[in-house]
Amino acid sequence: MSEGKSIVIGVPKETFPGETRVGLVPAMVQQLTKGGAEVLVEAGAGSAAGFFDNDFEAKGAKLVSGRDEVFSSANVVVQVRTFGANPDKGKDDLGKIKKDQLVVGFGDPLGEAERAKEFAPTGAMMFALEMLPRITRAQSMDVLSSMATIAGYKAVLLAADNMPRMFPMMMTAAGTIAPAKVFVIGAGVAGLQAIASAKRAGAVVVAYDVRPAVAEQIESLGAKFVHMELDTGDAEDKGGYAKDMGDEFIKKQRELMTRVVAENDAVITTAAIPGKKSPILITEDMVKGMTPGSVIVDLAAERGGNCELTKGGEVVEAYGVKIIGPLNIPTTIPYHASQMY
Repeated sequence: MSEGKSIVIGVPKETFPGETRVGLVPAMVQQLTKGGAEVLVEAGAGSAAGFFDNDFEAKGAKLVSGRDEVFSSANVVVQVRTFGANPDKGKDDLGKIKKDQLVVGFGDPLGEAERAKEFAPTGAMMFALEMLPRITRAQSMDVLSSMATIAGYKAVLLAADNMPRMFPMMMTAAGTIAPAKVFVIGAGVAGLQAIASAKRAGAVVVAYDVRPAVAEQIESLGAKFVHMELDTGDAEDKGGYAKDMGDEFIKKQRELMTRVVAENDAVITTAAIPGKKSPILITEDMVKGMTPGSVIVDLAAERGGNCELTKGGEVVEAYGVKIIGPLNIPTTIPYHASQMY
């Protein structure tokens, strides 16, 4: 961008089916305009998230009625889902993108590498937010962590809503109600939030992760860490994710899972490997061993799922157990998801 040229930031309406978030909230518009930028917002862009056109205008944004004007006038286009993360509907925007324009948002470059090749001829620059390093310096821009926080919280609500029992222990006229038992697999951001939310709801929580180093974090939230007697070595990659492990490890892990899964009323799985299919941690045989009425909430459903029976976007019932495979959970809480994004 040439020196002295004013920055125009465009916020188009999301076109991915079911996407209710917006790329920029009114509070941020005010900060940007104070810094000298002009902000153009497509009419209705934030309505599904609870941010209305007059909210944007009150903070200094200019509303435009057409999507074409957003792309033609903006130097920087801010979206939740760019073409890579919205390959079908997003294709309509490729012809609108200009040379040297900066497009910011989720781009799924690891999962949709071919889309990056299609984007390249536009001459624009793509800033895929998934690729930000998950380090302290970048924490304020780490959208994966902020969205994972929402997913972990909502997973507990989904489990509670689909169980035939309550989470907390209660003393009632009918006698003592025992607390629900919840098993959280994976202690990344989503897993830790799920642990905290389940504890607040009154459940007895146990958690497991291939990285023994996170045991202290799990226990600090009031949950019990499930230990596996096997040397995992360095189980974490440079991005803070769990690594792929060997065959002996997988065998021991499944033996442990079979026992612990059967002991719990709700299981929340969060294990993901960037750009790859999610590892299968809960087999059909493990589901068979669960008490009827139990629930599995599989937060890895978008990448195939951690449960062998998971179907993305569906609730599967097998052997008396509900297996929930939610997709794009942050869109179910779009107001705060947009703020955190």
